[in-house]
Amino acid sequence: MSDRKPYGVNFESWIDRQIREAEERGEFDDLPGKGKPLSDLDKPHDDMWWIKQKLRSEGLSMPLPPTLALRKDAEEALAEARAARSEREARQIVEEINARIREAIRTGLSGPPLNLLPFDVERVVAEWRASH
Repeated sequence: MSDRKPYGVNFESWIDRQIREAEERGEFDDLPGKGKPLSDLDKPHDDMWWIKQKLRSEGLSMPLPPTLALRKDAEEALAEARAARSEREARQIVEEINARIREAIRTGLSGPPLNLLPFDVERVVAEWRASH
């Protein structure tokens, strides 16, 4: 590949020539995904697409701000309590997440507002009883 565009040659011709020469040398022959449709082509444009693709390919997830992570954990804990095997287990799950919520309210966490209050343990346990 040339270091600089030659004087008098427009950019499109110069780039097209470099691509054609690279194809002739076989530099594109073993690229991953060759001959396959582009993934996510029908989805709306996302400036962070390449970061999300890298995270998926590496099996990683984007870290959430602490307040959002706690909200997610609280939702999961509530679902887990509703599916608990015993009333005692449901109560323990709710009490554990409530302790984390109270601590976050007391000390504060970074990120968007928490907007989360401790769950009513007795209400969750009553719901558990009604469904079992």
